[in-house]
Amino acid sequence: MRGPLAGCRVIELSHIMAGPVCGLMLADMGADVVKVEKANGDDSRRFVPPDINGESAAYMMMNRNKRGVVLDLKSEGGKEALRRLIKDADVLLENYRMGTMEKLGLGYEELKKINPGLIYAEISGFGRTGPYAERGGFDLIAQGMSGLMSITGEAPGRQPVKVGAPISDITAGILSAMGVVAAYVHKLKTGEGQKVDTSLFEAAIVHTYWQSAIAFATGVSPEAMGSAHPLNAPYQAFQTLDGWINIGAANQKNWEKFVDLIGAPELRYDTRFAANSDRIMRRHELETELNAIMCKRPSHEWLAIFDEGGLPSGPVLSITDMHNDPQTIAREMVPEIEHPIAGKVQTIGLPVKFSETPGGIHSPAPLLGQHTLDVLLEIGYSKEEAEALISEGDIVGENQLKRVDQ
Repeated sequence: MRGPLAGCRVIELSHIMAGPVCGLMLADMGADVVKVEKANGDDSRRFVPPDINGESAAYMMMNRNKRGVVLDLKSEGGKEALRRLIKDADVLLENYRMGTMEKLGLGYEELKKINPGLIYAEISGFGRTGPYAERGGFDLIAQGMSGLMSITGEAPGRQPVKVGAPISDITAGILSAMGVVAAYVHKLKTGEGQKVDTSLFEAAIVHTYWQSAIAFATGVSPEAMGSAHPLNAPYQAFQTLDGWINIGAANQKNWEKFVDLIGAPELRYDTRFAANSDRIMRRHELETELNAIMCKRPSHEWLAIFDEGGLPSGPVLSITDMHNDPQTIAREMVPEIEHPIAGKVQTIGLPVKFSETPGGIHSPAPLLGQHTLDVLLEIGYSKEEAEALISEGDIVGENQLKRVDQ
């Protein structure tokens, strides 16, 4: 294992997205992440189509770099296997509903008796405290309740629009990974474990920093404004002769550079748009002036002009266009990996680069129960004990049964 977290062992009891995002971030940075699934696997294994040779594309994306075992946590054999896993682990990650782990006898208070240095990371819909603590959580619900959907969309009064990506799920996973790493640093210094608790709700709230600042200062909730920015203008998408491009003329210097590059230097001296505050107050007038100019040339011509002039700008790419962009490729953000059933598959790479301890993608998502036997042997079970657990149904994995029989 490579990466700055090499030597850290994580037991992942999570499913779908937020928890698996945390697990894959830690795994990509070198942690040994053992994913514990139920007998029929993580629900994302059934998120098809699309699939590649019968393997869920969604599952493979979220679970690369992990080892997979199957435990029945309702059985005593499965619980005991998990306790043995926990004994020498650094982190347990779970995203069950509040009280689920406690009912199984596997809550933090019980597990820290086995391992006082355990970092117990929880991701939930609304966090483990407060009036909504027992509610389940979904990205759509979090986006709506956080205020994000009120500021997303073309204009006020239109149908609510969520951010296209499941941003609260993904951000909750990243925040949890950040919390785990911080707690791991503390553990290395003191030997102490602790709980780390975050939620989809809080993950969505942190995306409202600018809009919350405006609301705190004015007492008025900002509203949807398309691609425009509430604090800078022009900073938005403009339609060209053949498509859309983004323009980032977000300060006075770039504003003056922008109007010169589009051949409208007179706008620099137009008192309506003299300062950023003026441009924000008269945003619609400004858009009318600029749209009349931007629609006269195709996107590639404008982008060449802006690139030559040093103005922040860029195309609005599709997902597949982004995959093929030379910068995406240069930053190793679409690596390819060999899966035993799906064959060669592409995934999204590690977005943090380390000069001395590089992380990366080294193994595909596990088949259901693929590493069950290996992990059981690692934590002290004999081959005969493992065979008994599998035959009793406490630990499941067809491919592992075949290996034991051999």
